[in-house]
Amino acid sequence: MIRVQGEVCSRLEESLRLEWLETNGEGGFASGTVAGANTRRYHGLLIAATKPPVGRLVLLAKLEETLVVGGQRFELGVNEYPGAVHPRGHVWLREFRLDPWPCWVWEVGGVRVEKCVFAVHGENTMVVAYACEGSPEVELELRPLIAFRDYHALTRENGSLDRRLESGEGWVRLAPYAGLAPLYLSHNATGAEVSGHWYRDFEYARERERGLDFREDLFQPLVLRYRLRGGEMAVCVASTERREAGRAAEMREQERERRARVMEPSPAREPVVQELTSAADQFLVKRGEGWTVIAGYPWFSDWGRDTMIALPGLTLATGRFEVARGILLAFAESMDQGMLPNRFPDAGEEPEYNTVDATLWFIEAVRAYVAYTGDAAFVREHLWPKLVEMVEWHLRGTRYGIRMDADGLLAASLGCN
Repeated sequence: MIRVQGEVCSRLEESLRLEWLETNGEGGFASGTVAGANTRRYHGLLIAATKPPVGRLVLLAKLEETLVVGGQRFELGVNEYPGAVHPRGHVWLREFRLDPWPCWVWEVGGVRVEKCVFAVHGENTMVVAYACEGSPEVELELRPLIAFRDYHALTRENGSLDRRLESGEGWVRLAPYAGLAPLYLSHNATGAEVSGHWYRDFEYARERERGLDFREDLFQPLVLRYRLRGGEMAVCVASTERREAGRAAEMREQERERRARVMEPSPAREPVVQELTSAADQFLVKRGEGWTVIAGYPWFSDWGRDTMIALPGLTLATGRFEVARGILLAFAESMDQGMLPNRFPDAGEEPEYNTVDATLWFIEAVRAYVAYTGDAAFVREHLWPKLVEMVEWHLRGTRYGIRMDADGLLAASLGCN
């Protein structure tokens, strides 16, 4: 378990620098800071992969949280605005941990509040759950802030946003822009109040450091109000599908069991090896019926070279042999003119074939697979014709002047990575 406690949590500069990541096996994710403020355009509670593992959209940027104890209001969140930080909920933050997903603990007004966020594997679904101890009854208010934009972009207040909501018992559906995936907020709140306000000029410090645009406006469509008594949990499920908040505990246990299964074939029981095995799982995602590797969060998709270099460590050393087979098959099927794709674009367009060495790394990954598994039959049946085709194309020449030179080495023209 990774844990941050005490003064580190409440010191804003430190807790803003510490970031967390929660992924869904589809290329979608949630991410943010220990403090609670978003400091990147890539931070959010639901970044959905609408064309898995790409087509990522920031749908739900965050939840603004207010705890009401005995009529006194305490805001738990943190935001950076021009010249100001508001609110300053980090002063009550006592603990952050990965157990195995992100969890926060605040102590305020004589109440201990715990919040946990986890992804449902294989879905664009994030579950946010709160539990309170120390008072017979408390109220919790959640104000969703939505962005509905490409995860590389930023949004500003505009008149095109459709404020209309569709709702039923325990759920709300938002579709503010035509052509984008909807957002469902399933909940067990005692009340949902339509509001409709723009929050203006959030500042993202890491974007400012990168020399990029760093201000954004977010829209707050409604307020969810919870009345919690004696161990009751407040649940908000953010998804591109309609889910049931009442199944949150079941989804939590299913996800905990899945992560435990991931670590079963780990090569050692030492905690650091277990943690690395668990971390490796976050980079393995589905592409169609096969598998691929996210080259890096938060902004990369899957790249051919990176995938083949990482395959032995992510799948073979961790005992995920079926995933290794899926990756090799998926990239073999994507081969064209003897070349592996260098990159699958974010919007789901045709892959780019402009890398000179991804094919060589593919051959090395096949070699490593056989060395780990002894499964030469799989290679003979599914990959051997592709390997032969790769060699033939490189002998006679393919894109970007890639060919075997007279000295037996590969040559390539400019413009190739």
